Amino acid sequence: MSSGRRRNSRAENPISAELARPIRLVVFDVDGVLTDGGVYVGGSTGDEGRSSVPYVEFKRFSIQDGFGMKMLMWAGIEVAAVSGRVSEATALRMAELGVAECHQIEGAYKVPVVAELLERKGLRWAEVAMLADDLPDMAVFERVGLRAAVRNAVPQISRLAHWRSKLEGGHGAAREFTDALLTAQGTLDSVADAYVAARSGSHLAGN
Repeated sequence: MSSGRRRNSRAENPISAELARPIRLVVFDVDGVLTDGGVYVGGSTGDEGRSSVPYVEFKRFSIQDGFGMKMLMWAGIEVAAVSGRVSEATALRMAELGVAECHQIEGAYKVPVVAELLERKGLRWAEVAMLADDLPDMAVFERVGLRAAVRNAVPQISRLAHWRSKLEGGHGAAREFTDALLTAQGTLDSVADAYVAARSGSHLAGN
């Protein structure tokens, strides 16, 4: 039985080498891309039924997705997470992965954030890839050189995408994309081999 959550061969879903070649920065949306879009909220209530303490938010992230993001960085590709929601869980996970460019802004005004990042890094929109799922991503998505959508993306995003994952957001879609991008750039095997060799006694971080 097929499933959007089952691991698929990356070779079955390639990215065009022509589109992949210029990419030097990958922008990831968070909710619905690095997570399944769900949020677990907990807290306590006071005598009148209202929350007496700030609520606690939990998110589920894929370890394999995180490892794929680290592989991009080992290959010399910049990685950024840009979210339209402010979440401590997101900040903690990106810090754990070493993703310094973690930008969380209320209201999903993502273009100014990414434009400032490009100016600071000396990059052009054509050198950017984005993995997206929903309308808050659209303004950035339509500007980048490589547009990638998760399987569960809304139709407006899917229609614009150069590449679509076979897996759903939060369930391996990001790893599917990172492997496909590195394969198209011809660096996946060398990065993987370097990691495996280094695990016999080196400093590469975990996932």
